Amino acid sequence: MKNVLKMAGAGAVLMTVVGGPAVAAEEHPAIKRPFDLPPSADLTYSIGARQRGFNLSGDATLTWRVNDSKYAISAESRVALLGKLTENRSTGIVDNWGLAPTEYYDKRFRKDPTTATFDRDGKTITFSDGDKTYPIKGGEQDRVSVSWQLVAVARAAKDKFKPGSEWQFFVIGPRDADPWTFRVVGREKVQAGASLGEVDAVHVMRAPPPGSRDQSLDIWLAPGHEWYPVKLRFTDNDRDYVEQTLERIVKK
Repeated sequence: MKNVLKMAGAGAVLMTVVGGPAVAAEEHPAIKRPFDLPPSADLTYSIGARQRGFNLSGDATLTWRVNDSKYAISAESRVALLGKLTENRSTGIVDNWGLAPTEYYDKRFRKDPTTATFDRDGKTITFSDGDKTYPIKGGEQDRVSVSWQLVAVARAAKDKFKPGSEWQFFVIGPRDADPWTFRVVGREKVQAGASLGEVDAVHVMRAPPPGSRDQSLDIWLAPGHEWYPVKLRFTDNDRDYVEQTLERIVKK
């Protein structure tokens, strides 16, 4: 049951995958790319999971707000009987790199919340749980903001966001950070919720590094719906999974 909740928590908040070991400073990439942030919206997802024959279902809500200078993302996931599994937030500014977090908040089922703080004046990232620090070089994301930075990059990249292309980010978690690489797989049809139907989507995958026991992540972005994530699938080493499907979009 514990593994199920861990996977469900990861899936329900749009890419809060459990990361690998902390990396050395020289492995900290800073890559500036064109970006085009999507409109503010409320997104509702259904959740389905399988873990050793145990089925889990529920829903997740995500609020995305952005203007020319600031952004805010909040996400919650719930399942029957257990109630709220996760609560995650990312807030920050919009600079010439794109999303620039100032605070990342992570709360998991039956665990104390943790916070990562991005001190933009001091150019340092610190954590409420632990004494690790990372320099701010530009372009750093957290595990909530990274999906929206990926969306913004995809919207601006157009023909460059093609099968086989790879896109690197440096991603801050609750206690440390590591580089993530997304690879574009190709165009696919995805069955979304009843209000959306079949959606043309771009399949992007984050595979864990060689030798890592991280979950793999597949994400489908919908160009016809502002490139919002229409489906996500987290797969464990034993092929159990958490899947998240977009049911409704309300633009703000």
